[in-house]
This record gives sequence, structure tokens and C-alpha cells, in this order.
Amino acid sequence: MNGEKDLSTRETILQLLKTKGELSTKDLTGMLGITVMAVRRHLNALERDGLIRPKTVRLPMGRPAAVYSLTEHAEGFFPKKYHTLTLDLLGELAAESGDSMVELLFERRKESLKRRYEANIEGKPLTDKVAALADIQNDNGYMVEWERTENGDFLLKEHNCPISVIANQYRHACRCELELFQSLLDADVDRTECLAEGGRKCVYVIRSRGDSPPE
Repeated sequence: MNGEKDLSTRETILQLLKTKGELSTKDLTGMLGITVMAVRRHLNALERDGLIRPKTVRLPMGRPAAVYSLTEHAEGFFPKKYHTLTLDLLGELAAESGDSMVELLFERRKESLKRRYEANIEGKPLTDKVAALADIQNDNGYMVEWERTENGDFLLKEHNCPISVIANQYRHACRCELELFQSLLDADVDRTECLAEGGRKCVYVIRSRGDSPPE
């Protein structure tokens, strides 16, 4: 129970810093109605986690004091509805120029991602390529696990899809991801489960080109 209360208090501090701007320990103590020691404990935890940063300011009277503000990392805690804007724009594009133009947009995104990532992947053994791709996808929020099976294939599992709302409506996004993996890995890649089709995760089976699937 105390852990939930601590989390709620820290979330409240983040909300206050978001809406009020820079605040001191004294400011937060008055707003939260808890002790200075408790506020400092929460601030230390938030600073340790990289969510807030202190800055010393001079006051008209007395010693300089520390005020706190949010870091860029803290922005991830606040709701963003970028997918709504994206869906609206894609809908307008489809209405104006047809679905083929939307698909062309996804194709261009695929080629852009390929150029961005291929330097970290090309020329490596397939095992290292799969590991590098998993790292890239984890950095992008896909919550990836991968393993090598007994028959020598690889399984890459994405437990999250940051663009799921878009992929649910525009399935070409899923097709482009599959083609991107095939191109980056220079391997045969099949998707056996898909979040956009109601699966619990996206699962990719990866094997070296030329290897026959097991009987």
C-alpha cells in the first residue's frame, strides 16, 4: 500500500511540475501537505530516475534555493495522442489521393528505416543481425525477445507495437515491417502471429536463405 501511495505522490509531483513549471521543495511541501523530509525523499527518487533536474536560484532574501523541473525523459509519462493526428492525416491523404498514396508513404518510411539501420546490421552473421535488430526494436518500444530454436531458426517476438492503432487500420504498415526485416537480415522471415490480427504478440520466424523449413 505504501508503494502505491509513494507512486501516486511522485506522479502528483510530476503533474505539478508540468502544470506549474519550476518548483522548490518549499513550494511542493505546501501544495502536497506532507513533510519537507517526505518531499525530499520523493524528489531524490525522481532525480535518481532521471525524471527531474535541480537548478540553484538566488532568492531576494536568504540562501540560494534549489528549484526542480522536468527532464525530457519525463515527457513519456504524459498522455500523447499522436496516433489520432496521424490517422486523421492519413485519412485526409487517402480521401485526396487514394489508398495507393498512403501505401506509398509506408513504403518510403520502410526505405528510410532501412537506410538508417542497415549500417548497424549488414556484414554480420545472422545471429548478430537478429540481436542487433532486437536492440533497435527495443529502443523503439517494441519490447522484443529473441531466441534460437533447436532446428537453427530464430524466433523474434514483439510484445508491444507503438503504432498498433495505425497498423490496425492500415495493414500495409505490418507488411512493410515484414519486408524491412527480410531486407535488413537478408534472410527468410515469416510472421506467424500478429498483434493487429488479434494475436498476443508479433512473432517472426527467421531462417537463413536457402535453408528449408523443417518437415
